[in-house]
Amino acid sequence: MTDPTGDDDFAALFEASIKAKRFKEGQTLEGRIVGIGPDVAFIDVGGKGEATIDVDELKDEDGDIDVAIGDRIRAVVVSVAGGLQLSRRLARGAATSRQLEDAFRTGLPVEGKVEQEIKGGYEVRIARQRGFCPYSQIDVHRGEPATHVGKVYAFRITEYKDGGRNLVVSRRALLEEEARAKAAEVKKSIVPGAVLTGRVASVREFGAFVDLGGGVHGLLHVSEMSWSRVSDPSHLMKPGDEITVKVLRVDPMKDDGQKIALGLKQLADDPWASVSGHYHVGQVQMGRVTRVAEFGAFVELEPGIEALAHASTFAPTGRSDEWTRHVAPGASAAFEIVSIDVEKKRIGVALVPEGSSRAAIARGETIDERHDPSTTQGLGSLADKLRGALKPRA
Repeated sequence: MTDPTGDDDFAALFEASIKAKRFKEGQTLEGRIVGIGPDVAFIDVGGKGEATIDVDELKDEDGDIDVAIGDRIRAVVVSVAGGLQLSRRLARGAATSRQLEDAFRTGLPVEGKVEQEIKGGYEVRIARQRGFCPYSQIDVHRGEPATHVGKVYAFRITEYKDGGRNLVVSRRALLEEEARAKAAEVKKSIVPGAVLTGRVASVREFGAFVDLGGGVHGLLHVSEMSWSRVSDPSHLMKPGDEITVKVLRVDPMKDDGQKIALGLKQLADDPWASVSGHYHVGQVQMGRVTRVAEFGAFVELEPGIEALAHASTFAPTGRSDEWTRHVAPGASAAFEIVSIDVEKKRIGVALVPEGSSRAAIARGETIDERHDPSTTQGLGSLADKLRGALKPRA
């Protein structure tokens, strides 16, 4: 029971004061969070020592508490009167000149308000002092300068002169420190086979760079985006999109960094796994020409399944490459499967003459419908040139 006279409360405060004498203001401590209340959190600083810190000190810019019970934090002693009080930053209205000097020497963040834009940067109000933050030190990314005016941020004092009358501060130093700490945590989870959520940072013709957190980027190569051929990655994603990817490889680099290869198509079923059950030699299948090379035309039979119609399967026209002038990427026609190698993921096909009934059936037409010129689709004049050149296989 608590003594109604308040003697027990006084004794507790007295005991806390004696324990706090082991520490001094401005001293940097590391402790473990043992409790979080509505207003203060309790920190175990070793032995029987326990300190408090305002819960507001543990919140991020969105107002969410960014630590949990059991986490270890570093903080600075701001008071030993009536118990040990810690701070991870100095509030802009409560800091004294002495505390600002201690913050400069210990690296303790201080809270400041960006008052106005001035030549070369910003004027920042910290306690009763004015500080200067260069443009390059307000953020890690360039943006509109006016967006920072009126905002309250945590800063690190990088220069302290004339008794605090000349302060230079940096917000970027704290942001980069936080990013490094977060990057170290993120890297622990980046191992081959891991499935992670990231955000597209940029899209190039060869692929996309994905931010996995803490500024750690991986490359999602265009060949790993889809089982289908991707001609333009920007058609699939854009900067800012949130995507889930799989870590394929993590290769160390000379500068102690990591080269991270990512995959997206690996999170979907490989269409080649069911090829044996869907296709067989002699089958006639509609296909779409995706690209043309000197040795033949690549034909997509379904998303992720691409076959090759070798140049030798086309009708001779005098010149060996004449046929390529009549084959346009994107055109559709009926093709007969002439070979299947599931292990090497290869299918060979040959163009079926446009006038044959097998081509009409592959298009889902009836025999009568194929005589109607309005229903004729596909390679057009090429089919006319090749009609009869290929003997249908039974």
